[in-house]
Amino acid sequence: MTVLNKSLLEYQIERLRRVKLADEIVIATTDNGSEKPIVDLCERLTVTCFRGSEDDVLARYHGAAQASQADVVVRVTSDCPIIDPLVIDKVIQFYLDHCGHYDYVSNALIRSYPRGMDTEVFSFQALDEAFREATRQPDREHVTPFICTQPQRYRLADVTYHEDYSNHRWTVDTPADFELIRRIIGTLYPVNPKFSLEDSLALLEKFPDWARINANVEQKKLDYSE
Repeated sequence: MTVLNKSLLEYQIERLRRVKLADEIVIATTDNGSEKPIVDLCERLTVTCFRGSEDDVLARYHGAAQASQADVVVRVTSDCPIIDPLVIDKVIQFYLDHCGHYDYVSNALIRSYPRGMDTEVFSFQALDEAFREATRQPDREHVTPFICTQPQRYRLADVTYHEDYSNHRWTVDTPADFELIRRIIGTLYPVNPKFSLEDSLALLEKFPDWARINANVEQKKLDYSE
């Protein structure tokens, strides 16, 4: 999907390039033959692209991390096109400041940030263990549940925002989600391409009815019945 003649993924890559504490961006896409537009975009933007299983996303992440020789993995999902690089850096910095104390740090275990700012930072060791041991389909599809649902095994920490804005949904899974993001990008980007989380919040305070566009969209919950 495009806004102002630019794909949502390109907006996200542009924002990820402003993350100061990450060494490399890797787009972990599929290998089912439908990923050519993503591969072409990565080539045009000179961004590393790794292709792997469509369904076993855990294996895809593991392969991407191995290929990049990553010792720490920072995970953001491609349905979050207006993610704030300052938020990502904050989560990474917390992980680095507590090096050796935590295996997994995110800002989504206890929700306070708008959905769409989700950032996870975890050790390659934890990812490798999940890759080798996880058998449930949701664990393979969603990458990190094997880690973040075992607090008795993995040391977890959460980074919270100073206020609770978890009612906001800035992730794109439905046409209603896209319409909201289209308005946010279309309004803020021409004026300030580096617009922040706070800029988006201020915009929605100015146009409170916009938040109702996707207010009825329900986030899918993990199904562990298998």
